[in-house]
Amino acid sequence: MILRRFLWQPTGCASYLLGCTTVGELALVDPHAELADDYLEAAQAAGSRIAEVIDTHVHADHRSGAPAIAAACGARLRLPAGAPVSFDFEALEDGELVVLGNVRLEVLSTPGHAWAHAALLVTDTTRGEEPWLLLSGDALFVGDVGRPDLHGEERALAAALEHSLRERLLTLPDWIELLPSHVGGSACGAGISSNPSSTIGFERRANALLALEGDAFVEAVLGRLSPPPPEFAEIYAENQRAGALTAGAERS
Repeated sequence: MILRRFLWQPTGCASYLLGCTTVGELALVDPHAELADDYLEAAQAAGSRIAEVIDTHVHADHRSGAPAIAAACGARLRLPAGAPVSFDFEALEDGELVVLGNVRLEVLSTPGHAWAHAALLVTDTTRGEEPWLLLSGDALFVGDVGRPDLHGEERALAAALEHSLRERLLTLPDWIELLPSHVGGSACGAGISSNPSSTIGFERRANALLALEGDAFVEAVLGRLSPPPPEFAEIYAENQRAGALTAGAERS
């Protein structure tokens, strides 16, 4: 298995290229539009092709590279089931296994930051049958959790986020490495650490928000947020239609 992290420092974005070089198939998770050439060069250097391009949710903070990269590579474009976009994609269903040779990605539906949001639990079967790491998207960060106020229904989304964290992610073993889609400097959380990784066990012990329940969690999460940057609404709308624009450019 290979795993490469790419950081876009201006907005604290993290994206990941991972998969199996034995069969030469990789997945690209939460790609940033400005880093498209870097992903393609890394895949070529690994002697592998990008077979799956995955957005864990429709992003509001950066322009997704997923539709254009999937079209360029002939890869499957994947978003969570119910993602509110105007272009075609193959839905990530809760419990689905995305198999890339010796690597398995289990889809965990984790609404909260957005209603359609998925985390990916990764197993490298060359090392064992138990999962190794979690690509948590914008559900759980190092020292923080995803903001639930970008799409309306903020209290309902905050409650859904608590359920996703408590019933899905925090039930995972302590040793699971946590790799989120943002690091410090992102506006997608109020107190994200600049450390790019953690473990489920450490976050369970040290992330103060995870000790809160019910209304206390909702009030704490919502009460610490500043207003979202004004460009978020425009970027979100662009990402909702970007696949259709990409397809039109491909045909022209």
